Amino acid sequence: MVNRPLKRLDLRGLGAEEPALRPHLPRPAGGAEEVGTLDAVRAILAEVEARGDDAVRELTARFDGVELGPELRVPPAELQAALDGLAPDLRASLEEAADAIRSFHAGQLPPAHRHERGGVTSVGLTRPVDRAGCYVPGGRAVYPSTVLMTAIPARVAGVPEVVLVVPPERGSGRVPAATLAAAALAGVDEVYPIGGAQAVGALAFGTAQIRPVDVIVGPGNVYVALAKREVAGRGLLAIPASFAGPSEVVVVADDTVPADYAAIDLIVQAEHGPGGLSWLLTWSEAVADAVEAAVGRLVEEAPRRADILATMDGNGYLVLCEGPEQAIAVANLIGPEHLELLCAGAELLVDRVRHAGAVFCGPLAPASIGDYLAGPNHVLPTFGSARFAGALTVHDFLKHLHVVTVSPEGLDRVAPHVARLAAAEGLDAHARSVLLRQEHERARQPDGRTEGTAR
Repeated sequence: MVNRPLKRLDLRGLGAEEPALRPHLPRPAGGAEEVGTLDAVRAILAEVEARGDDAVRELTARFDGVELGPELRVPPAELQAALDGLAPDLRASLEEAADAIRSFHAGQLPPAHRHERGGVTSVGLTRPVDRAGCYVPGGRAVYPSTVLMTAIPARVAGVPEVVLVVPPERGSGRVPAATLAAAALAGVDEVYPIGGAQAVGALAFGTAQIRPVDVIVGPGNVYVALAKREVAGRGLLAIPASFAGPSEVVVVADDTVPADYAAIDLIVQAEHGPGGLSWLLTWSEAVADAVEAAVGRLVEEAPRRADILATMDGNGYLVLCEGPEQAIAVANLIGPEHLELLCAGAELLVDRVRHAGAVFCGPLAPASIGDYLAGPNHVLPTFGSARFAGALTVHDFLKHLHVVTVSPEGLDRVAPHVARLAAAEGLDAHARSVLLRQEHERARQPDGRTEGTAR
């Protein structure tokens, strides 16, 4: 048997206030603090920027053990062939997931916003970026679901060109068939079998074969997440505000839900591999003991036992709380990617949740349903970035454009205000830009008043 894979914390007696709780909550580092990690990412990006495709090939051989061919792009015909060759039941499941994702994200499209005030009309419009890059992880697993979660919102937003990068399979050097099939379903334009920081660099800087993109979305390991921040920090492109790193879950459980439910859901996110977070919060020692025993038994049976234990050994905790109020306070301080409320009164607790990527409410709503089929995005904030950011949405592919129109009456009304505010800031030309227009308009009118002014 696995011997206590979850470390225990007892927070009882500390109350629910942040200053008292925070010192007792261990948090994984964001990766930059690891010796050499950020320097390694910067070195990879510099190589790609300087040497383009040659660097991408060499780095792929070094990190993935794959020698890429002369043409980096996967032939478009392979996408449709993968979809056509997919097992019918798997294709049906992918199509069901794609429909759910598409319909949910279509509801996020903002309408045009029109505002009129005294002769000044302002219209808020949105325009999609020209070219979006989607990063899909690989290596430990195959993620066609992430293809759908990243590419479909881009298409819903109206992005004309969607590009996918994914690490190649070791040995074959190919992109998994399920990934290519999902790319065909999602309407991806280009697929490249590259991953890691070198893929981010290729999308950001462009190479001879890969044109640069305007935004990069999708989860990845610490190297990928840091690489995205590095290129965004140089103003090369946009990335979502969230840090989409290794997977996290916090499960709040009591004795109204079978211990196996909580245990398997702790394992679900842990099986993605090391670097993530897997926490149980409960106010019952009996629940804590039962869940711990269930985790030990289920981990022993799990095919991905090594990955699960790697996550739990690093960031796996069983936390004894005073009650639901303190448990939610702890969850808010963590700001987890996935928060599961497997307890009585779960719906009532949702109002107290402030910081989480996604909340799964009640015993029949495990995070795995959100990972695949609920419709909302599974690209979620990690490492506490849920305190200021949220899930991937169509808004991450849209730019807001304001169109301002001014009538003669409106000019007369606002010109004095603009001139005074400009003068207060010492910007004479700003003031003159409205006053000149006002003078010109008045000169054109026989009564000396701007057309449209009330008579």
